Amino acid sequence: MAEPFEPKITAFVCNWCTYAGADLTGTSRIKYQPNVRVIRLPCTGRIDFMMVLKAFTRGSDGVIISGCHPNDCHYTSGNYHARRRWMVFRDLLEFVGIDLERIIFSWVSAAEGAKWADLVNEVTSKVRALGPYRELRQLAAVGID
Repeated sequence: MAEPFEPKITAFVCNWCTYAGADLTGTSRIKYQPNVRVIRLPCTGRIDFMMVLKAFTRGSDGVIISGCHPNDCHYTSGNYHARRRWMVFRDLLEFVGIDLERIIFSWVSAAEGAKWADLVNEVTSKVRALGPYRELRQLAAVGID
């Protein structure tokens, strides 16, 4: 009998807000799905969106991008830069046929541990229902990386 599908989700998170919120989730002993691997960045404004594509080619079935709430960025406007770049990148992904339901952009503050747990559980359930994402992995296997 085949094992049920368990999605692999990569989360690119801000050090100052979302990472601290995820840490609060753990210290508060709030349970959530273990499917997420966190990559901590200084700020969501530093995300190179090619890292999102690389996450998919390396086996991720879903991606979370999360940082400080608007007007609450440690670097003043990094989250605004990330949001603007995300809107452009989103259109490009849609144009080339990438499944946008697998990428979630969210704001989670350092005080929102429960929100982080809810986000992870929601994304994990959604990606589990969508099934494995193999399209970019297949392209990477033939050398388009």
